[in-house]
Amino acid sequence: MTTSQKGFTLIEIMIVIVILGILAGLIVPRIMNEPDKARVIKAKLQIQNLSMALKKFKMDNGFYPSTEQGLEALVKKPVIGRIPKNYPPKGYLSKVPKDPWGNNYIYICPGEHADFEIISYGADGKEGGEGFDADIKSYELE
Repeated sequence: MTTSQKGFTLIEIMIVIVILGILAGLIVPRIMNEPDKARVIKAKLQIQNLSMALKKFKMDNGFYPSTEQGLEALVKKPVIGRIPKNYPPKGYLSKVPKDPWGNNYIYICPGEHADFEIISYGADGKEGGEGFDADIKSYELE
């Protein structure tokens, strides 16, 4: 009398677990970097959008906001420093975004490398760094 047994042996189950472990070891590191890459791309896009708004500000008023006035000059009309004469009622932006890591963008005008500089200090929030901690600078994007 022969009975057929259905199911998996312990060895078959262990082989499947080992294969899944190998696949996870190859795939997980690639997926783990994706959020960081997306944050860098988002920071670059935000810097480009801020740069366009600053250029529009200059077209309307003949000058860029000063470092003291900062990027807030794109949201509400400055009351210190040089006051723009052709400021639109709703400003140039509804709000100044924070960088993807939750930090404020650094704005310098006049800049050392361009008319103005917008900088995100990257993932570590500190000047300098490498990889995802590297600074993202407006004058390096153009």
